Amino acid sequence: MPKNTQYPLEDVRESVFELLSEQPFVTTGGVAKAHGMDSETARLKLNKLVEQDTLKTRQIGASARVWFSDANIAPEQILQKTAAEGSAPEQMSERTLFFPSRREIVVDSPQDETRDILSRVAHLVDSTGSGFLYKIDQEDIWTAAYDTFDTLRSDLQAVVGDEWTASFESRIRDDWDRAHQFRLRTRVADSNQYSVLEADDQDLFESVAKANLDYNTHYTEFLSETAMRIKNGAEASVKEVLYEEGYPVLDERRLKDGASLEVQLGDEFDLREYQQRWVDQFAERRAGVFVGPSGSGKTVAAIGAMEAIGGETLIIVPSRELAQQWVTELTEKTNLDQSQIGQYHGGQKEVRPVTIATYDIAAMKRHRELFNERDWGLVIADECHHAVASTWKRFREIQSTARLGLSATPVRESGDAKEIYTLIGPPIGSDWRELFEAGWVSQPEVEMRLVGWESESARDQYKQADGTQKLIEAARNPAKQSAISDLLERHSGEKALIFADWIEQGKDLSNALNLPFIYGETSHERRESIYQQFRDGDIEALIVSRVGDEGIDLPDAEVAILASTMGSSRSQTGQRAGRTMRPFGDAAVYLLLTKGTGEEEWGRESTQYLAEKGVSVQKTGNSDSVP
Repeated sequence: MPKNTQYPLEDVRESVFELLSEQPFVTTGGVAKAHGMDSETARLKLNKLVEQDTLKTRQIGASARVWFSDANIAPEQILQKTAAEGSAPEQMSERTLFFPSRREIVVDSPQDETRDILSRVAHLVDSTGSGFLYKIDQEDIWTAAYDTFDTLRSDLQAVVGDEWTASFESRIRDDWDRAHQFRLRTRVADSNQYSVLEADDQDLFESVAKANLDYNTHYTEFLSETAMRIKNGAEASVKEVLYEEGYPVLDERRLKDGASLEVQLGDEFDLREYQQRWVDQFAERRAGVFVGPSGSGKTVAAIGAMEAIGGETLIIVPSRELAQQWVTELTEKTNLDQSQIGQYHGGQKEVRPVTIATYDIAAMKRHRELFNERDWGLVIADECHHAVASTWKRFREIQSTARLGLSATPVRESGDAKEIYTLIGPPIGSDWRELFEAGWVSQPEVEMRLVGWESESARDQYKQADGTQKLIEAARNPAKQSAISDLLERHSGEKALIFADWIEQGKDLSNALNLPFIYGETSHERRESIYQQFRDGDIEALIVSRVGDEGIDLPDAEVAILASTMGSSRSQTGQRAGRTMRPFGDAAVYLLLTKGTGEEEWGRESTQYLAEKGVSVQKTGNSDSVP
């Protein structure tokens, strides 16, 4: 086609929308190729469509520009485009792309002030290269650390700029108003203190509170047309019910400050910059969940929170091993001595100014009553994503002025958002890339290694199996034993964790490789003995089942080998990879997947989580086995 051929704008518009029906955005190169025009002509035509409000455009990175329709663009695609352009952060100024209908903001090379604002009013969904995708859910508005809506709106407008819309403002104002309709307050009569639920609006009190709360379960009497007296101990249940109805309750009760306790980190244990940021946010809210990968120092940050609160503390953990780790951390890193710290579980039962109990014990009524006799200033729920709803419903009876959860799993992936928001608080944390770039956590090298069958008979046994047995046969592929042996030889002198979800496979590997295997039936005494040998370097490799997901501190594990899975979540794969993510040395993670089975698909899906966090994932094959 001659270079001076005229390209009717209407023809270009039609072809652009044809392209947009199959992809989220177009570039000058794509449009030029579709029409046989040069890139400059394509750019002029696309800009003309922008002038007519037919398209929108945004520069991504240092030089890339895309054109899109707000109706079809996916912010995740913009993030991928940002990474593809390979623009170095130091060459970019901050750029934002706002999607009001989706309540999403893409920020390219965000400045510190922008990060700070978004950390208070949004949550990070993903990060790729220098691009960050934030989403503003109603829960983010409900828990935003702002005293007034006007201040929140002003800060958010500063980030979004001219793309701010009246409809978006209306939606977040509605969210804000919903979170300020009901309040729990304290009243005193005849020296008796009790809780009262108050509503700002009589109609709302009738249609929401009276319609959904039950007499003698949640309240005992109506005090006015907008207030009811709450049954003693039912406050958390009331908050949960109204939260489900879309009206989170402001808890303004005059709770006890708890018995004071001076906790100080040792001079040699200064908080890292991001840990201090976590603690500051928590001290302001007095409720929240520290979210970060293994090695990010959530426990030390929690001790910082104990120092900020200055009250007696109850710490709830999933296992006795983790309870002992807390004792070690507290005695080594703070001014507390052994006499001030108690453990309360199947092994021993001591209630002291700092008490560490297991979830199982905290769920039992007779023990909860004992805990409630103490004036706690802070309750910490470690590995809080492991707790089931029934545990949370019991946990609510333990009153405190401040509630802190710790988790390596993003709250929104755990499926327990309601329990976490109503009984603990919103997520507080840093994205992994920030920790990688600052050198606080080593970025692991992840390899999906495809393993062929050891023999035709092993493969035939897999083909003949059905359902769950098929997964077991793929996991127990004998060729994995030699693959693990090769990896251990390759990483000789480095400590390695081998994860085997299927107990029989774990026992097979233990016998074949002459390595200890820790699983549910392993006694606590033997577990601790093996863990200590691993820490001391007497054992270089250790096979663990899912008990290895419960926050056991193996600080110098440099290699993680995932030999099998029972269909673990993407975030659980991240947790296991996180066992190697420490502030020193190289980290290596291997997923052993039997080629041509469901494990191969699982490997692709489970490593998406790591890829989203900026971790490089490679795929290799094994040609020495039966394909």
